[in-house]
Amino acid sequence: MEQCNQPVRRDWAAWHDAYDEPGSALSRRLRTVQQRLREAVDAAPPGRIRAVSLCAGQGRDLIGALRDHPRRDDLVGRLVELDPVNVHRAGEAARAAGLKQVSAVVGDASRTDAYAGAVPADIVMACGVFGNIVDGDVERTIGLLPQLCAPGAFVVWTRNRQPPDLTPRIREWFAEHDFEERWISPPEERAYGVGVHRFTGTPRPLEPGVRMFTFVGYDVLRNGRPWPQ
Repeated sequence: MEQCNQPVRRDWAAWHDAYDEPGSALSRRLRTVQQRLREAVDAAPPGRIRAVSLCAGQGRDLIGALRDHPRRDDLVGRLVELDPVNVHRAGEAARAAGLKQVSAVVGDASRTDAYAGAVPADIVMACGVFGNIVDGDVERTIGLLPQLCAPGAFVVWTRNRQPPDLTPRIREWFAEHDFEERWISPPEERAYGVGVHRFTGTPRPLEPGVRMFTFVGYDVLRNGRPWPQ
């Protein structure tokens, strides 16, 4: 996760430390996302697999999921992140994992321009995004995802399930834009939610200069309670 177009308010590199705590909600969410990513790669047809990650942070999800995957050499990925420290760490991790065609770039993940040349993608990751933006921007972003998706693309997304749980509306918005639901994490895990949808519609050309969302931050949206998003 990254700060996107938000003014710098916290140390986003240090924020990732919770991933290293085995019992933390972030570490549990990370393992879930990695498993869903591996399944998406398993289901991809032979040949190149293009992936993009919005608000990619240090890229622990994609890099961790694919470092030992038999199809890692097929992956061509772009991790978009605003924080330069996280971009540097993501780049180092990708190289150490042997993911030669995965790049981490400094960019505003909330703007369509950040994905020019990297889409349409077979895997689109929106992890750490939906819990940091207002509900209307969640709906707007889902509506713009067909510009990032290749036919049959998988979208892996996260959103906490703290009341009021937005997950039912998110599932409806995906359905309205020709996404088929493939997997949703159980509601008993309230600290986080993970979803996987597959695009069944017709891709749309990438429109430059479009802002998909405005990053607000979960600490603002949730009155300072640090829920993983």
